[in-house]
Amino acid sequence: MPLNSCVDFMALFRGVAEARLTSSGFRWGDRGTHTSRTIMLDELDALLSRMGAGGERRDYAFVVTEENCLGKQTAATRKLSLQRLRELYALDPEIPMFRALRDLWPIDTASHPLLAILAALARDPLLRATASTVLGTATGDEVSRRRFTEDMSRQVGGRFNDSTLDKIIRNASSSWTQSGHLEGRVRKIRCQVQATPVACAYALLLAYLAGRRGRLLFESPFASVLDTPPDDLLLVAAEAKRLGLLNLKQSGTTIDVTFPDLLGHYPRTAAYGTT
Repeated sequence: MPLNSCVDFMALFRGVAEARLTSSGFRWGDRGTHTSRTIMLDELDALLSRMGAGGERRDYAFVVTEENCLGKQTAATRKLSLQRLRELYALDPEIPMFRALRDLWPIDTASHPLLAILAALARDPLLRATASTVLGTATGDEVSRRRFTEDMSRQVGGRFNDSTLDKIIRNASSSWTQSGHLEGRVRKIRCQVQATPVACAYALLLAYLAGRRGRLLFESPFASVLDTPPDDLLLVAAEAKRLGLLNLKQSGTTIDVTFPDLLGHYPRTAAYGTT
């Protein structure tokens, strides 16, 4: 059985106040960006590289639509690209999960694919619907189009016609390929990704924003994306602590993780939840 044989994002969100999830940046619903786009890794990298550590929401819009930092040919495609990137990543520093993504992005380029897929999973329900298919497949096994279709059909019911469902699966397959979880053009083969301290910090932060605490941070669906058992991921988190990305304290079986730098910009009740 593969390491990540069970990935239940709905269980992660269950019992958490909707207002808190929304203010943190999570999105859900019947539709999502993967009806028409992938995680747009290249576009995200171009935008964040252009913006650096500064800028407000309107500044991200300006460099996409006016400066054309993504190199799109028409004004219409610039606006559409901005819309899709906002759907996937928010592009608003007042939203905790994007602020953290922006702050982590320049630290380690090797972490970019995992940072992007983690953020997109938090914001696109259609991509989340494919997570159990990919993460539940053993390394080296094929993730067939038939399996993708059957799993997606069970989760989305009859909301999409066959043509749209095929687009979602094709785009999601590309996204998981961009993140490093799949490889191959026609036959998609499951690969094991390498958890980095930067990606680990972001995965734990997303679970934290969703209400997890302690060891449960290391057992969340976001942690499962890193293909690393909880005890091994704890070692990666220790390296993230050394880099100043999080605070980590362990006493026996008790684990305490906080993010004073990544979330320090926000009021405690908004970013951390009331405890």
